[in-house]
Amino acid sequence: MTGRLLTVTSEQTGEFGEVGVTLTEKVGVIHADLSVGANVASAVPLQANANMSSPGVKLHGAGFIVSPEEARALGQGSLPGLERVIREYRNGRDLTDATRGVKVIDAFGMCADQLRSQYPAVYQWLMERVKPERDQNNRATYRDNWWIFGEPRKDLRPALHGLPRYIATVETAKHRTFQFLDASILPDNKLIAIALADAFHLGVLSSRAHGSYALAAGSWLGVGNDPVYVKSRCFETFPFPDQDTGLTPELRARIANLAEQIDAHRKKVLAQSGAVGVKLTLTALYNVLEALKENRPLSAKEKLIHTHGLVGVLKELHDELDAAVLQAYGLTAHANTDDILSHLVALNQQRALEEAQGTVRWLRPEFQNPTQPTNESLSTARLYPQTPQPQQASLMLESTKFGSAPAPEGLTSATQFTEPPLASVVTWPATLPEQVRAVAQVLSGSTTALTLEQIEARFKGKGGWKKGLPTLLATLEALGRAQPTQVADTTVWRA
Repeated sequence: MTGRLLTVTSEQTGEFGEVGVTLTEKVGVIHADLSVGANVASAVPLQANANMSSPGVKLHGAGFIVSPEEARALGQGSLPGLERVIREYRNGRDLTDATRGVKVIDAFGMCADQLRSQYPAVYQWLMERVKPERDQNNRATYRDNWWIFGEPRKDLRPALHGLPRYIATVETAKHRTFQFLDASILPDNKLIAIALADAFHLGVLSSRAHGSYALAAGSWLGVGNDPVYVKSRCFETFPFPDQDTGLTPELRARIANLAEQIDAHRKKVLAQSGAVGVKLTLTALYNVLEALKENRPLSAKEKLIHTHGLVGVLKELHDELDAAVLQAYGLTAHANTDDILSHLVALNQQRALEEAQGTVRWLRPEFQNPTQPTNESLSTARLYPQTPQPQQASLMLESTKFGSAPAPEGLTSATQFTEPPLASVVTWPATLPEQVRAVAQVLSGSTTALTLEQIEARFKGKGGWKKGLPTLLATLEALGRAQPTQVADTTVWRA
């Protein structure tokens, strides 16, 4: 049933005490939250998105955090294996404001005796700085396992394993932004980690379509305060575009391309914050971006941020991304929020019906459903970007212009490329993450640069796996794990 929802927009007191009230009216189905339009609350969790998102770790002890200097004093850099225990660490403020640069002691998977035996200095650090606090905790598991985080996120760790990077967003933030974090970084409890490394997924999540959906589906911290990204409502119910909505290979590549550019652009300008004489933060950039969208005059401080943060470029990239994602959903670039939400809610119901009938559009089928063969949809066609963009390359790779640069040391145009020994030939892995890892290991284990044919010779397998090898090499190049060099008429690769 439809109804009329009247909302007060302003009140003015007259000369004799009377109050003039200005109302806006919307007609439609009125939901329990007194909203009119798409019933986002009716969206259901999708199997396709299952086991992909989680809050980061919850320490329950400030003693787990160490500075880089303290980490070195505990043996990082000199004790083999300690880099897996003392890791980079980020919380919400690290992403929205300024990164603290701290590390965290993550002894998950080790018993107390193992920790004391292998890394006694780390054990003593935690015993003196964490254990006294944990001894007072009412929960037995916290007291008994004092050297491990209170919430180590056992479910998140397998999802992140083997990924070179993952997507993160701050749970409670003024602006809903998503970015890639390197897999070596451990996320804090105030971050929502999404175990996807594909820039296509980053692009869809960073778009106006998902931003509007997350705002409607999530909650708020207090009245009129910052919105909260509730993963069970904002991510697990969200339907990604696919062939059935208008996604094409070209459009998918464009979305991934723009997402890479946005992520790299922000990281590049934020890294230069101290050098330009104005404090640049992610929140500051998006405050100015919102002002540009609203055509609001900028203050003097905002003009500095706009100039040094290149916010005009950021806005243009976001506008292009929004249009591309809406096109992937079969919507026009000028679709309003009500139309977007109605479309997404209807798509959620359609996907839920598909799943009930046995068709699941897994986001990462090789992880979520590894025992069953799947027909890849366009939304899951590739895990990593194929081609690094200029901005991405400036962040991820050393400043090298392949093709015009001299050959690596020991390699000349006259170098003869010999075939690898047969003993090093291994079976081509079945899953994409394993394939990326295997190729990276071949390059890192070689003392000389390898041609494409030499890399192929390191593997054996059936099917057309060789056709995908150039894409894997381009992926490793984008991640800074491989470097191509042109020698005569041959491209050679090295780690």
